[in-house]
Amino acid sequence: MSVTREAVIDKLSTVRGPDFKSDIVSLGLVSEIFIADDKVFFSITVPAERAEELEPLRAAAEQAVKSIPDVKGAVVALTAEREGGGMADAPPQRPAPRPAPQPQPRPQEAPQGPQAAKPGVPGVDAIIAVASGKGGVGKSTTAVNLALGLKALGLKVGLLDADIYGPSVPRLLGLKGKPEMVDSKTLRPMDAYGMQVMSIGFLVEEETPMIWRGPMVMSALRQMLRDVAWGPLDVLVVDMPPGTGDAQLTMAQQVPLAGAVIVSTPQDLALIDARKGLNMFRRVDVPVLGIVENMSYFLAPDTGKRYDIFGHGGARHEAERLGVPFLGEVPLTMDVRETSDTGTPVVISNPEGAQGKTYRAVAAKVLERLRAESEAGEAPAIVFE
Repeated sequence: MSVTREAVIDKLSTVRGPDFKSDIVSLGLVSEIFIADDKVFFSITVPAERAEELEPLRAAAEQAVKSIPDVKGAVVALTAEREGGGMADAPPQRPAPRPAPQPQPRPQEAPQGPQAAKPGVPGVDAIIAVASGKGGVGKSTTAVNLALGLKALGLKVGLLDADIYGPSVPRLLGLKGKPEMVDSKTLRPMDAYGMQVMSIGFLVEEETPMIWRGPMVMSALRQMLRDVAWGPLDVLVVDMPPGTGDAQLTMAQQVPLAGAVIVSTPQDLALIDARKGLNMFRRVDVPVLGIVENMSYFLAPDTGKRYDIFGHGGARHEAERLGVPFLGEVPLTMDVRETSDTGTPVVISNPEGAQGKTYRAVAAKVLERLRAESEAGEAPAIVFE
């Protein structure tokens, strides 16, 4: 039997609210409930100043829903978008006792830089965000081929598809099926070409629209980072959604990003948005590893003649103007569409072709930049929790 909204509401009616008298459903704290592939998504409204204190309430609701027969998973977020009924006068709840701190493995040298204080992801040495200011510039294709390029250099690499609203990685890598559970809470990443992969696209059907508000997006990202058995990995490449919204801020604020790669096409319209993305990462103290100019020029398959369809060199000039590295010009070819649709990225299917060589060169430059940041003491130190 499939999971029903009524069954979820009945179970949530057993979870006491912060007043210890009424349940969270009757208090009006539960958002609209979204169910896809027997996985349940919803948020609980709480006052912003009590969000940390009420984390046990969120965990209790999550566990209650997971106990429903046929439920395969639950994503529950706390949100302070509005006050729910009965919350204003609710007495303060005593927070759950915290376990005694355990010795934590730390690097020999003290971490440096503003990103160093953020807890890392267990099993992951460095995290790279691949971002763009707008959609349609080939960001996901670049993220996939960059990750495979880094793997070709001998690194242990993972790929996280954080584009909640438009996950493309399962299609780009030809992955189907659902990830297995390591235990009741932890997912095992899928494998593609010897690379660990996780995407929200594995958890919902391809045609299912993700009609989520910011808190649910942020909660899903945290779970895909923290509740996945990553590692051991040298690098985790994160395919970010386009823009400068909740997902980008969550990544920048929740984990120590080693750097960001900005993807743009040559024309001015794309560069305007790419500039916004670059400036956002700078404002949250994430090093910008460089800019990639995708679809830099078109190579005709019959004659090999080059056409500058979108102009040419705009991203290189922008990188020079902003004082950030330029990582490379990726040409547009017919085979990139064909290989993307069939789940065989060009770094795998045609590593010696024009695109394959460029992506591998970009990966080498990114690795060089990562090492430079590490030697400068600005790379994040991963602290296992």
